[in-house]
Amino acid sequence: MLRYETLPVTPFQQNCSLVWCDQTNEAALIDPGGEIPRLLAAVKARGLTLKALWLTHAHIDHAGATGQLAREQGLPIVGPHPGDQFWIDGLPQQSVMFGFPPAEPFTPTRWLADGDTVQIGHETLHVRHCPGHTPGHVVFHSASAQRAFVGDVLFAGSIGRTDFPQGNFDQLIASITQRLWPMGDETVFIPGHGPESSFGEERRSNPFVADAALRGR
Repeated sequence: MLRYETLPVTPFQQNCSLVWCDQTNEAALIDPGGEIPRLLAAVKARGLTLKALWLTHAHIDHAGATGQLAREQGLPIVGPHPGDQFWIDGLPQQSVMFGFPPAEPFTPTRWLADGDTVQIGHETLHVRHCPGHTPGHVVFHSASAQRAFVGDVLFAGSIGRTDFPQGNFDQLIASITQRLWPMGDETVFIPGHGPESSFGEERRSNPFVADAALRGR
């Protein structure tokens, strides 16, 4: 079964997710934005073997530590979608702009596209391309665990910002309604910031994407 632990990192309290297969103890880190010693300590504390780094998108708080961690630990970088190449190229500038430690540029070992899968141990997660917050944003969905790791597409009670370069509000709404909602109301999502929620709860109460709110658009 897929297990996970949420590890808020960086001054932005970005939810890095440590995910692992409980049969093999093989693990991946989703969005290792910073605080490498803390992330590696969490892996060690659970007796896991870190096998990969998965990225939802390439903003500094999600991807800032990725290059260094991959280089030092010999890990593949999986994701995001190629639409975020310009954000990866700009990581050193992002780190200066937001006062983060220097971020190393990198080239993903594997780019992701809508419909791809990623695997850790015996667990397979499905990839959905969900542009809007960034053009190359992806989401990782475990149907068996009824969990989705959605980065900055959707939050409890809110949605991702679309005022960054190449953000697009209409794309974001389409990503949520056409690619997240079909995963099922019972699916719990782990956002890039803040607490977990379920798609069903957001369809009932989120002022941006609740069913009733969208009917009024």
